[in-house]
Amino acid sequence: MGSLSYLAVLIACLAVTAPLEWGIGVRVYRQPRRLGLTLVLAMTPFVVWDVVAILRDHWSFAAERTIGVNLAGIMPLEELLFFVVIPICALLTHQAVLRLGARRWPDGRLARELAALRPDAGGE
Repeated sequence: MGSLSYLAVLIACLAVTAPLEWGIGVRVYRQPRRLGLTLVLAMTPFVVWDVVAILRDHWSFAAERTIGVNLAGIMPLEELLFFVVIPICALLTHQAVLRLGARRWPDGRLARELAALRPDAGGE
């Protein structure tokens, strides 16, 4: 399992959050254009940062934990997939919290309480 470790963690993350799409109906996958734009915006700075850090030897990846496919000879495929999978899982979770909150408090109280938590909302 060693060379599949990183990939296995990513698959587990998707498996754990997938029921949120179909069971709760958060509609993240059903909006591919919006999801794609979100991923590009989220991925770009982190992929650049990651590549720079790898090239500067700030960090590296254990070859025995990856499948051995390196993009441009620099970044393991699993690392790029990380920047796709984790934001998707975060979006699924965020949308599930909003959807369940809307069901529990249909009067909009959850939305008002969340808005009040924003740093710019308190007038501080």
